[in-house]
Amino acid sequence: MIRLGLRLSLAGSKEAAIRLAVTAIAVALGVGLLLLTLACTSALHAQDRRVAWLETSQHNRHPNVSEASTDPLWGAVTLDQFGSKAIDRVDVAATGPRSPVPPGIRQLPGPGQYYASPALVRLLRTTPADELADRYPGRLVGTIGDDALASPDSLTIIIGRTVADLSHTPGAAEVRSIETDPQGSSPFIHHPGRLQLILAVVAGALLFPVLIFISTATRLAAAQREQRFAAMRLVGATPWQVSVVAAVEALLAAAIGVALGFVVFFGLRPVMARVPFSGQSFFSQDLSLTTTQVLLVVVGVPLAAAAVALHALRRVAISPLGVARRTNATTPSGWRLLPLVSGLLELAYFVAIGRPSTTGKQISAYGAGFLLVMIGLLIAGPWLTMRGARLLARRANRPASLLAGRRLSDNPRGAFRSVSGLIVALFVTTSAWATITTIVSYHDASTGGNAGRRLMAEDFLERPLRALPGHADSRLAAIPGVTGVVVVHTTSAGTAGPEMGPPAGLVSCAQLSRIAALGRCQSGATVATLPWISGGGIGTNDAQLDPKNIRPAAAYSTAQVSAMPVRSIYINTDGSAAAIERVRTALEQLLPRDAGYIGPPSTISEISPDAEQQLTGYQRLAAIAIIASIPIAACSLAVSVAAGLTDRKRPFSLLRLAGTPLGVLRHVVALEAAVPLLAVSALSVGAGLTAADLFLHAQLSESLRPPGVAYFASVATALVISLGIIAATLPLLGRMTGPEVARNE
Repeated sequence: MIRLGLRLSLAGSKEAAIRLAVTAIAVALGVGLLLLTLACTSALHAQDRRVAWLETSQHNRHPNVSEASTDPLWGAVTLDQFGSKAIDRVDVAATGPRSPVPPGIRQLPGPGQYYASPALVRLLRTTPADELADRYPGRLVGTIGDDALASPDSLTIIIGRTVADLSHTPGAAEVRSIETDPQGSSPFIHHPGRLQLILAVVAGALLFPVLIFISTATRLAAAQREQRFAAMRLVGATPWQVSVVAAVEALLAAAIGVALGFVVFFGLRPVMARVPFSGQSFFSQDLSLTTTQVLLVVVGVPLAAAAVALHALRRVAISPLGVARRTNATTPSGWRLLPLVSGLLELAYFVAIGRPSTTGKQISAYGAGFLLVMIGLLIAGPWLTMRGARLLARRANRPASLLAGRRLSDNPRGAFRSVSGLIVALFVTTSAWATITTIVSYHDASTGGNAGRRLMAEDFLERPLRALPGHADSRLAAIPGVTGVVVVHTTSAGTAGPEMGPPAGLVSCAQLSRIAALGRCQSGATVATLPWISGGGIGTNDAQLDPKNIRPAAAYSTAQVSAMPVRSIYINTDGSAAAIERVRTALEQLLPRDAGYIGPPSTISEISPDAEQQLTGYQRLAAIAIIASIPIAACSLAVSVAAGLTDRKRPFSLLRLAGTPLGVLRHVVALEAAVPLLAVSALSVGAGLTAADLFLHAQLSESLRPPGVAYFASVATALVISLGIIAATLPLLGRMTGPEVARNE
């Protein structure tokens, strides 16, 4: 029977060859995406391991390193920034010849020397010195190797310092060994767990339409296959033998698809390596697969395909006499809405109790909720299709509407199956678009829009400066592109940090008048109070950039305020990248590393490099999910409609022989595909908006912002394209339903 199954698949009819090819292509697409998803997960872990050395602290103790065998190494890891790119800055100072050496370099740099990653070396050479290179004292003595870098795009610098200098720098510590295993405790690590949450959503968004595509392809010419199996039973084949033939056909297509899937994987791996899921691209060798993963795919996918093929025969009972009969389909009931409602309630549960504490729990919580909603849409689809079909039949005033309504009511599951991929893609598109639109709009509104993109801030909240270095404000104001400088003073050297809500600072009204976004003083005032204005987050809403704000007067003179400690500096620029980087470089030159300032100087609208990766990840999630899922679902729709026409050649041919015009039959086919598509699309859009709103509330404490005109235009375009695909299959109806079909079958 195995040889018979192979012969029927490879040397059967033209339809069998087409079915084999389409199924293999669908499996190849699914396997390729599955392998890329697994490889991306491995690459994120590889990035984590490569930068584990950045987590080295004074608490690390290597079990094989004794204190007597090594000299301590002073080190400090801080973040710098160029545009939206994060730069890992590592300052080191050796106390002896046996001090540990970080990976990627042969020896420690001495004072006045530094190593830089290849990407940073290129940036230093192509960027004016006053925008970047002047921040780093000394000269370049070598490049950092790949084993110390998360990505070919990593911007990392290791700077040599003296022990006397570095030992007084806040955050510096003595270490005797370099960390090799990621602990996830450093604030400078690239947070692979958070990115795995993004990648898990991407995987689900992409794989669901692909799995539907595979399922659709395996059902090609289902009616002809069932008739063939009935004929086999008529000549004496046992049910087991029929099942073996069906399984062999599915296994062959799946095996070819798996082989092609690996070709797809290796072909797309260099392309995927350049996609910066984590804010940086991957090394190609990090996109690897384990032996277990390969075996699971090679063995599991064909077995799953065989199971699907056998499951497709569950409604076909073949008697010993060879008479084929199909069991009646049960009518879908309203309970099919329960999984959809349960998925939304699961997401709502975390709105009530708060988001899970760890990334792993967040993946499980939100992933389960979105997965349940998508499954719920697939389960509820036949019920909604049935309701729409009955409404169509009751309101029918033409033969085509009546025929379509009756046929849809008879098999709502099969009718919905043709559009199920698009329904899931529409849900994914809606939730992704709504989420990223809300995040971006909240951040832009909270950081002052265009004003926030021009205004830079440097805060000294933990250790306010007693005074700025000589004429620092004048030197900053002289930088090309700078239009105003405001120095914010505080009455106490113990000003609380931002998490405790620092009190308002004191500013000179003469300086405040140069930066309109910060507001203006009351008439006649010389000193005003200015609240702490923050950016640097996703969805923060405490920025108060508005020229209409009136800052209350303070009972201090300008001379008194000038003598107070400095809490922060605001520098207004023309918004150009060159001006912003010159200011950033000047601030790092003017303010010593032991000043205790917080993070790299940034504009109010710039979020931290860490949060930038999160926002970038969500943006790529939306783009990839929208770009990839819609075409896959469209292919599924085209194959499904064509397969439906193939399975119903004989009934349509008989209708044509009975005098039914071809135009009526085309109208029937169009309605059979359009009714479930339009009936469930509204529910899919609503579920996507609701799920996005619940996710935003639970994870980011934000409310959904309604999508703009572009979203609704995109949805309308997708529906029009879908209807166009349906219309493109209608010419097949004339060629497939001639009198010879009814006669020969």
